[in-house]
Amino acid sequence: MRSTLRTRRSPKHPTHRPRRTRRAAQAAAAAVIVGALALTGCGGGNDKNDSDKASGGGGKESAGTVALPKLDGQSLEIAAVWTGGEQANFKKVLAEFEKRTGAKVTYVPAQDPIINFLGSKIAGGQPPDIAMLPQPGAIKQAVERGWAKPLGAEAKAELAKNYSQGWQDIGSVDGKPYGVYYKAANKSLIWYNAKVFENAGAKEAKTWPELMTSAQAVYDSGVTPFSVGGADGWTLTDWFENVYLSQAGPEKYDQLAQHKIKWTDPSVKAALTTLAQLWGKQDYLAGGARGALQTEFPVSVTQTFTGGEQPKAGMVYEGDFAQVNIGETKAKVGTDAKVFPFPAVGDRAPVVTGGDAAVVLKDSKAAQALATFLASPDAAAVQAKLGGYLSPNKSVPLSAYPNEVQRTMAQALIAAGDGFRFDMSDQAPQAFGGTPGKGEWKDLQDFLRDPKDVAGTQAKLEADAAKAYGN
Repeated sequence: MRSTLRTRRSPKHPTHRPRRTRRAAQAAAAAVIVGALALTGCGGGNDKNDSDKASGGGGKESAGTVALPKLDGQSLEIAAVWTGGEQANFKKVLAEFEKRTGAKVTYVPAQDPIINFLGSKIAGGQPPDIAMLPQPGAIKQAVERGWAKPLGAEAKAELAKNYSQGWQDIGSVDGKPYGVYYKAANKSLIWYNAKVFENAGAKEAKTWPELMTSAQAVYDSGVTPFSVGGADGWTLTDWFENVYLSQAGPEKYDQLAQHKIKWTDPSVKAALTTLAQLWGKQDYLAGGARGALQTEFPVSVTQTFTGGEQPKAGMVYEGDFAQVNIGETKAKVGTDAKVFPFPAVGDRAPVVTGGDAAVVLKDSKAAQALATFLASPDAAAVQAKLGGYLSPNKSVPLSAYPNEVQRTMAQALIAAGDGFRFDMSDQAPQAFGGTPGKGEWKDLQDFLRDPKDVAGTQAKLEADAAKAYGN
């Protein structure tokens, strides 16, 4: 989801990426929820310069929108898997908290999966005060193991004021708020080579039939329509989730995510059949199915935006984090590389998301104050102006973002309201939804290889899901 990436080696796919790769890619780029419109350029922004003056009363700092307690002499730790520029930018947010409270905050670099990292820390009697957890399932695990502490009254007040109910709900367990979703990622975008579209006379698609029409136009122009990073199974789960959410609807999506309906359900058959319309056209995929299964995600992006007017593909599906890989080419986002929301397969376009939530592990005044700060627009505004970040906090002013691209995405994010769903495979047990060469990743790779075998794919998905979910 988003930065330094770790890989697992395999003879067939030399850089077969585990779930951490998806998180690293997503977090490194502008994390968004709902697909932005075609991005047309980067204008200047209005940076916000907060003055930091004490209120002079009640022992609290009142600069910004949220009052914070004075914490002189207190120290705390916050753990996250973020590295590189992402970590550096987050440390500036922590520095603002230090400036306003007098506390000392230490950033603890965590290993992924962070739940295992936290387990070793807690077993050793040295848990961090707060951890940034990437999935609703991780928050639930932390609660079930007795690690997570409920958010205090002030943090809950910031949540209620600044977040839609949907974001509050995915940070809650049994109706009690534990997580503050500080960052988010969009999984519902299709990036395209603007020159290829211009040459082909292709248009941005709002519906699945329109997408197939645009793909045919690109094909007729002499360019392969799609690049697919099939060597990384998580890209295929994201494809499925967008089609399924739009076609089957949010209620079915929730049921399948919790394995309350089986993968042999007719709704799954319909989604796989829709995917087969595209995956089954060998000439529509760069390198065909065989080539796609040997292409890692970063290459799937870069080969779409290199090669002049004859790139290996005209389009690539994935989230906002594809910007990181586009940045490795000469293409400029908003000019050479444009994007449109994943088209509607059913009644409405899908909005599939990911994100990271702050969870309190040591219930102290300082920890609760930091959670409150992270739930406020003050914290998000600091990181927003640095770029490569968007917040699900609806109270962050658009002027906090550094350019028109980011502001367009931020506006779309807020407009999404509660109409989004969290990445399905991130909600699943890792054995099913997050392990290279196994479960859903492997089953969908096999389906990409043979898109005619819808029933056989459903049977394999159900068998693997039942085993992983224990039902």
